Amino acid sequence: MEKQGQRSRREFFKWASLGAAASALPDRMLTAQAPSAAGRNETAVGTDTAARRQAMARLDLGVASYTFRKWKLPETLKATRQLDLKYIAFKSFHLALDSSPGQIEQTVAAVKQAGCVLYGGGVIYMNSADEVRQGFDYARTAGMKVIIGVPKPELLDLVEQKVKEYDIQLAIHNHGPGDKVYPTPQSAYDKIKDRDRRIGLCIDIGHTQRAGVDPAESTLKLADRILDVHIKDVSAATAEGHTVEVGRGVIDIPRFLQALLQIRYRGKVSFEYEKDEDNPLPGLAESVGYCRGVLTVI
Repeated sequence: MEKQGQRSRREFFKWASLGAAASALPDRMLTAQAPSAAGRNETAVGTDTAARRQAMARLDLGVASYTFRKWKLPETLKATRQLDLKYIAFKSFHLALDSSPGQIEQTVAAVKQAGCVLYGGGVIYMNSADEVRQGFDYARTAGMKVIIGVPKPELLDLVEQKVKEYDIQLAIHNHGPGDKVYPTPQSAYDKIKDRDRRIGLCIDIGHTQRAGVDPAESTLKLADRILDVHIKDVSAATAEGHTVEVGRGVIDIPRFLQALLQIRYRGKVSFEYEKDEDNPLPGLAESVGYCRGVLTVI
């Protein structure tokens, strides 16, 4: 018997490309009509500016700059705004961890000028006490609200100290089957559940699915500690799964987004599109459009 999630993915995919294309077009050009879903007479993403804005307002969509790891900062910011995204979390490619305060100030000014918000940084690995201190100093200087990090478990006492001192969140990022420490959101949760609530999770739904865990179920189960989200899709729910355009893979994206709405998630949902590193924009645009389309009908 066909599952509801499978039907939903196919139904949304029929018009996801319309939403993706519309995401990159000026508002005045968004005129096409899309079919209704689930019996509701609704307009799909991009077909009406108000509908698109309403969909975006349901969740704060952003981008993890690892997506643009081969691109310079100006091109990265331009692409982010072209897709009408606002929030961005920097990987060190776009703001080096050892940047001087002056360099950080200059980069932050460029982000603001582009109309973006630098909300976080990561993934930042913390394998020593010095790297913990560097990461928190870097985030504080840049005005980041959250560090998407991978601290060694033995450094969590120091991480908690810094979280309290700087009032900056630390969201532990899970990396799937190959990660010996934090393969799943649950594995990270178990290590921080009794600590300051500003230490939580960045649930990477691709790596979560590759580890054989349903991202929506993890979201509902671990809701009290989810501080950040990396949204993507993968080709298989195994270690061999690789990134594909959102909507083309095995993750039940509608169900996952519904779970975020159900828990009243207030953090950022950042696209981390790892495919097509030389030119990620087309696939990212399709992924953004698909999710916006889903958000207009769930």
